[in-house]
Amino acid sequence: MADLDEIVSYCDQRLGMARIRDFKGAENGLQVANNGRVSRIGAIVDAGLFPFREAAAAGVDLLLCHHGMFWDAPRPVVGPVREKLKTLFDANIALYSCHLPLDAHPELGNNAQIALKLGMEVELWVMDYEGTPMAPLCRCGHGRLALLQALEGLFPRVTPLLYGSERPDKLCIVSGSGSQTLPVLRAAGADTLITGELKQASFNVAQELGLNVFVCGHYDTEVFGVRALAAELSQRFGLPWQFIHTGCPL
Repeated sequence: MADLDEIVSYCDQRLGMARIRDFKGAENGLQVANNGRVSRIGAIVDAGLFPFREAAAAGVDLLLCHHGMFWDAPRPVVGPVREKLKTLFDANIALYSCHLPLDAHPELGNNAQIALKLGMEVELWVMDYEGTPMAPLCRCGHGRLALLQALEGLFPRVTPLLYGSERPDKLCIVSGSGSQTLPVLRAAGADTLITGELKQASFNVAQELGLNVFVCGHYDTEVFGVRALAAELSQRFGLPWQFIHTGCPL
């Protein structure tokens, strides 16, 4: 057993929660408390009813998630909102959410973890959001087809938009949604982007700006941060952990 408050304090400090500004309405940190004790950690990408139920069945009493339950004004506690909270309360599960701080973290973050798994050294961090650089800039070191093969070994689905050089120079990694980064990619020093999802209009932008873009799935690019955080907490506090995969194809 470990103390919930101690784990939450460690996460808040490790992830720099107090200094990183997130999207308006995002509620990072402990979103739902349990009885104050933790015996098993679960990691999920999205705070959904089905992964909550799976966590309850597995005996998890602390869930780490990337996309939390609360993003805007309070909503009536009815329907799926009620069912999600009831599932957490009935199973004594605490819910800890961390959005942008877990994208931007230079060690545990989604973007840093993707670079690590691709064997790429981060040269610097670029693309500031509210004062925090979010994207690692890496020297590619591969032809674009070799890069595609490496990505296909890491992600279940990869959609390549190959309108740049056959020998990319530098790339940025932006987990989740990357549409807004395309117009500023070259200004950031890159000619290639690895991201999760794009808007339809991004197809024309990639063509017109001569970029290589690899679209790997919003969900699939954001499994890494919660896994890395859960593994670190497991080692520090001596607790078992598991990742609850939902199979989201988007």
